[in-house]
Amino acid sequence: MINRVLIRIKVVQMLYSYLLTRGEFKLQPAPDGGSRDKRFAYQAYVDLLLMLIRLSGTRLTPDSRAIAGVDDNRYLPANRIARMLRADSDLKAKGLDGSFVSLYNDTLVEHLYGEVCRSAVYRSYIRMKNRDLVEDVKFWTAVIRSIFARDPQLLAAMRKQEMFSVKGFEDAIEMAAATVEDLGDITGRYASARKALDRSLDQAYDLYHRLLALPVELVRVEDQRLDANRHKYLATAEDLNPNTRFVDNALVKAIAASPQMDEYLSANPFSWNDDPVLVRSLLGKIQESDIYKQYMAAESTSMKDDCEFWRNIFKYVILPSDDLAEALEDMSVYWNDDLDIVGTFVVKTFRRLADSDEGSRVLLPQFKDDEDASFGAELFENTSEHFEEYRSLIDRFIDRRMWDSERMAFMDVVIMTTAICELLNYPAIPIAVTLNEYIEIANCYSTPKSGQFVNGILFSVINYLKEQGRLNKK
Repeated sequence: MINRVLIRIKVVQMLYSYLLTRGEFKLQPAPDGGSRDKRFAYQAYVDLLLMLIRLSGTRLTPDSRAIAGVDDNRYLPANRIARMLRADSDLKAKGLDGSFVSLYNDTLVEHLYGEVCRSAVYRSYIRMKNRDLVEDVKFWTAVIRSIFARDPQLLAAMRKQEMFSVKGFEDAIEMAAATVEDLGDITGRYASARKALDRSLDQAYDLYHRLLALPVELVRVEDQRLDANRHKYLATAEDLNPNTRFVDNALVKAIAASPQMDEYLSANPFSWNDDPVLVRSLLGKIQESDIYKQYMAAESTSMKDDCEFWRNIFKYVILPSDDLAEALEDMSVYWNDDLDIVGTFVVKTFRRLADSDEGSRVLLPQFKDDEDASFGAELFENTSEHFEEYRSLIDRFIDRRMWDSERMAFMDVVIMTTAICELLNYPAIPIAVTLNEYIEIANCYSTPKSGQFVNGILFSVINYLKEQGRLNKK
């Protein structure tokens, strides 16, 4: 039911919220002058963070050799904290220029790697079945405070620095540990955003079922009204013999009898009974419509006619209803942008019911296949992990005479980085499909000129990636 159009929208929305908060992380600033202790503390602080990155298997300079055993270590390279530090552009620049790693020779790095792997904190860490963010933070703060702070060879290397002081080294240890904890807060937001993405997709599927259940409730309310009229004290002939075509609608009966619907409602109970004002309002609009009047006046109807009736009622009465939109917005923050897309799948289900002999078995699954089920999570994770890399491709083609790359609408940046991620990592998706989808998202969710801007930048990025041999698809 949830197609890639909706998944892309959800990913962009969640990335936007997450990346805004991720941008709040900064290395502690270098002291502007200050005491010798403070200046050395900052030097050592950066060195300690770079050492953490080295121990995770990253070579900071071209002449750095691989640490023996790290390539076979499936724990340290996968650690989220090391990955976040590697992604920080300021720290990366300090590591690449060589000015902050000169005291660390490969022998010292390998020594510390061995000390870490032999430590009790490491053995405890790798025995955990689920190494989540909290455990990653605990692990590295323990390494910094118990191994880095006490290792004689590391301290000897620090002492070779001209401004070395014991106080500065102690401050550096605390600064490095605090930075890891700060990263934990940022990465915690990453985990929250990932969960929010899954929850948002689940909520879209919930909305699909709620909309399917709406005709059942509308018919139930009308059936109660007709029954009450039959039992009036002075019932008219019309009250006693009403036109029951609406309440006898075959599509509604198929939905009500659907085992799939019953199974979903058993696991995720809800009822439109909770909003009787909305139901009566929608029922009144339906009965006032020409669609309803023509349907009720027809000589006879078939299953296809019944399905076509509800398709038209949804398209022209229910989905455009402001009352419905307001009610759904109150029920879930996720549904404000989902109604139009999910509504199309409800209408599609009605069409499938019309063409099926087994109406109870044509409700749509949440995802078409396993690839669609994993598409959103993978796209979110790949984009966030390589955000700086993809952002640099965008900046390469910004005409600074017309645009300030730092003042671009951030939503445009998120849309383009997500598109670049899809271009590079999903060879089966044609370039034109990716380009058109994200231009449409820009038109709907960003500024009035965003679609044209996103189109121009992505077109340039695509040509560049093709020239570099990194994009080999049509």
